[in-house]
Amino acid sequence: MFVSYRWLEQYINLEGIDPNELAEKITRTGIEVEGVETLNKGIKGVVVGHVLECEQHPNADKLNKCLVDVGEGEPVQIICGAPNVAKGQKVAVAKVGAVLPGNFKIKKAKLRGEASHGMICSLQELGIEGKLVPKEYQEGIFVFADDAEIGRDALELLNLDDHVLELGLTPNRADCLNMLGVAYEVGAILDNEVKYPSVELQESSEKAEDYIRVNVEAKEDNPLYIARIIKNVKIGPSPLWMQTRLMAAGIRPHNNVVDITNYVLLEYGQPLHAFDYDRIGSKEILVRHAVEGEKITTLDDQERTLKGDHLVITNGETPIALAGVMGGADSEVKDDTINVLLESAYFAGLSIRKCSKDHGLRSEASARYEKGIDPNRVRAASERAAALIAQYAGGEVVSGVVEENTLDAEPKRVDVTLAKINGVLGTELTVDEVTSIFKRLRFEAIADGEQISVTVPTRRGDITISEDLIEEVARLYGYDHIPTTLPVGESTPGQLTSYQEKRRRVRRYLEGAGMLQAITYALTSEEKAEQFALEVSKHVRLAMPMSEERSTLRLSLIPHLLEVVKHNIARQLDSVALYETSSVFLSKENQDLPTEREHLAGAVSGLWHMHMWQGEKKVVDFFTVKGILEGLFDGLGLAARIEFQASKHDGMHPGRTATISLDGKEIGIIGQVHPHTAKRYDVRETYVFELDLQTLLSADVEDVVYETIPRFPSITRDIALVVDKGISAGKLEQEIRATGGKLLKDVKVFDLYEGEHVEEGKKSIAFSLRYLDPERTLTDEEVTSTHEKVLEALHTKFDASLRS
Repeated sequence: MFVSYRWLEQYINLEGIDPNELAEKITRTGIEVEGVETLNKGIKGVVVGHVLECEQHPNADKLNKCLVDVGEGEPVQIICGAPNVAKGQKVAVAKVGAVLPGNFKIKKAKLRGEASHGMICSLQELGIEGKLVPKEYQEGIFVFADDAEIGRDALELLNLDDHVLELGLTPNRADCLNMLGVAYEVGAILDNEVKYPSVELQESSEKAEDYIRVNVEAKEDNPLYIARIIKNVKIGPSPLWMQTRLMAAGIRPHNNVVDITNYVLLEYGQPLHAFDYDRIGSKEILVRHAVEGEKITTLDDQERTLKGDHLVITNGETPIALAGVMGGADSEVKDDTINVLLESAYFAGLSIRKCSKDHGLRSEASARYEKGIDPNRVRAASERAAALIAQYAGGEVVSGVVEENTLDAEPKRVDVTLAKINGVLGTELTVDEVTSIFKRLRFEAIADGEQISVTVPTRRGDITISEDLIEEVARLYGYDHIPTTLPVGESTPGQLTSYQEKRRRVRRYLEGAGMLQAITYALTSEEKAEQFALEVSKHVRLAMPMSEERSTLRLSLIPHLLEVVKHNIARQLDSVALYETSSVFLSKENQDLPTEREHLAGAVSGLWHMHMWQGEKKVVDFFTVKGILEGLFDGLGLAARIEFQASKHDGMHPGRTATISLDGKEIGIIGQVHPHTAKRYDVRETYVFELDLQTLLSADVEDVVYETIPRFPSITRDIALVVDKGISAGKLEQEIRATGGKLLKDVKVFDLYEGEHVEEGKKSIAFSLRYLDPERTLTDEEVTSTHEKVLEALHTKFDASLRS
């Protein structure tokens, strides 16, 4: 809601309060003022000028040489390019030395050899948005009425000396969607009286019922409809003060009748509609629900097909307006309109909302009906508009109105106790202080001891229960005056669960390792849904997907990570390391909803590290990614229980892929994306992994045990074992650790050899074994005894022999 400060002054005394101070006071009482706009935008030196002479520029076809009286004695010559400039006009003139929006300064100039002492301005050049300028002045300069005083400040006439407050209203505060509502709010803040506009309505001797009859079939959606007839109107521009107020509120002026309906809408919050009485086609107004498939052409010249629950205004047979949304083109007020039927009605918000949404039409009127209007202003707004049309359009108001009325417009009564108010707010207010606040709000309040009975005006439809009254007391008393207290009672500080703490640890570790977190869509295509899935599951497809690419819930995180890798490579970011922790969706037979399971996935491509100075580059390979995961498992205390085993998996390289098991149960995969799959995704050599994070983080972990730093030396023995090529280093390491017992502290692989010095089908793997007893120095005999047991076990189980 845009609120003109000058206009607001018509209803409430704002003496001594500037717009910014007022904005602060309104914000402090619960309605946020999102901004205060100064309309003049730094303009100065613009006055009303009178064009005494106007002739074509001797050296330019599209320029005019004008002699203009600006109220300073001698007229000045101004060169103007506006197509509508003419002799005798009263126009806005920026004199030499004037400043226009954007700090544009007017100087003496020569245009095609002719001197120009100023500038004749359009409204756009004075800072008014083009969409708000009346159509007749959109392509040229603005022309004042003939009675405009020469030399007078043009900004004052155009209301550009005003300030506009933009209220950010929540849906419950529909009462402030009009100037009177804002005046009541400001009156409560300042404890000032609200001055209603005076309405002097003079009616002719003719009766309205002789011209029109009203019938409402849809009484539930339209409990009150008032029709008024105004004859012999003269369509023309509305007064300048009205046009400028409409423009300040964001509405473009049209003509006097339409502008008056919009003006009263902004003033009272009551939507009105003016029909050309002679174009209605009958003497009947019938309000009903539309017939399914019925059509109407609205004011925007769009033909619209109606549904059975849309409320329409008809001439007894055909629709002439969408009730509360937009009028019909056939009954529009035009330049030749003589007689007007003025509609003022109360429409149910739900019905208007449905119609507005179905047709994509949201207007100032529909917005107010949706949020709720004051039923007791329907008649008053009709009288105000009729009086203005009589005054500014020369109309004759026919006596009386024709109406259909089944509306209950009685104010509500809400009770509250002083104890409840003080208990909720933590205050020590007295009954007198509380009733004083209600008096400022113009609510009738009667106190009986500590019981307060409040009669709420119909303009405040948001107040229905005692808690609403407490809110009113709080905001008018001042939120900043309410004492600050701490909660009383036992409380438990919030903390992360063990699972959440571990998940954060996982993310910190991966980011510390050089990977970046990605967040991708949970939806994918049916084709990609099953790719790289750890667990087979049926698809879960959306009933109404936005596109086929986002139609199915995913079973794996890897496909989308590969799309992110592709996106980066396409932008010359060749080295990519990404991870994601998110859900996959597994569905079983006879299961309505899928089960969400959190997974961890990663994708790495390009160079892992590069040292330009040293000329060193390391390309990502299988062991780079395996090393990242081993560090992760070690940090989670699970390294000893994890096993990597070579395997095959759809979409993965058959010789560079492994399954990952925890305590013998498969929890993930790791490996290189198959070259064919990589080509389909348009990525280079890429290594990926995916883990069942939920299983990983839910695993029981033994408590950390600290040992003293050993005082005694360790003994290292290296062995090079010749074994079959099919035996993995991991199996050998497991056996070494199992046999080495307490004395064996560390085992590392440091060499692999396959070649001419090893027989066909065999390989040589070298291990470094470190023995240590923290309590004493080991002897060679003790180490040799344990070491031989290790060699014997390896020979027995794997037929391993020492390489000579």
